[in-house]
Amino acid sequence: MVTKNQIKLVVSLKQKKYRSQHGLFVVEGEKLVKELLREGVRPLKIFIEAGHSSNGFGEVEQISAADLKQMSSLKQPNGVLGVFYMPEVHQNETSDWVVVLDAVRDPGNLGTIIRLCDWFGIKQLACSEDTVDCYNPKVLQATMGSIARVNIIYTDLTTYIKKSGLPVFGAFMDGTSIYAQKMPEKGVLVMGNEANGISKEITDLVMERISIPQFGEPTAESLNVATATAILLNEIRR
Repeated sequence: MVTKNQIKLVVSLKQKKYRSQHGLFVVEGEKLVKELLREGVRPLKIFIEAGHSSNGFGEVEQISAADLKQMSSLKQPNGVLGVFYMPEVHQNETSDWVVVLDAVRDPGNLGTIIRLCDWFGIKQLACSEDTVDCYNPKVLQATMGSIARVNIIYTDLTTYIKKSGLPVFGAFMDGTSIYAQKMPEKGVLVMGNEANGISKEITDLVMERISIPQFGEPTAESLNVATATAILLNEIRR
């Protein structure tokens, strides 16, 4: 039977400071929990609502619907909740392209970008320290399990970019069209904040300003940062 202390711990993990303090994060949903287990992310505890199939989860703890609702971040809990240890962060990987995020704040955008990195085989994602936490519940839902296959670090971007030794490309509205740009085999792709773009400090480190050209009559002010990342990564890999 689940204890009050267990419920209290899970609820506390909705806040970044407690996730950092305990080195734990929460994911919900059968598919996402199984994906992390399959990728070898170490679980602390898997909670299954009574009556829900426990096949494929290993050792589980059955709980009532009422207890699960207390623990859940979802309006309608879906029967499975896993508490996992944060994977070990690996040191800088510069043998391929690296995506760098400068103050991306929207959880859905970060989650989608993590998923895109997984899709395009980008193993390293470096985030400024004011980018939204990758273990935020909304980010985790958007990653669809890709969080387990992308090495994500939070760091001072100026130091990180300088140490990388890679050519640095930044996404700007006034940059050279990505379709006219010859991209190297490896480099750094910098994506900026949803409202303000790339900060001046990081802009000063960008070697090549690239953009996605707009076709037809100018209408939209800009592209969503996750959508822009998808287009640019597609061209980089093409």
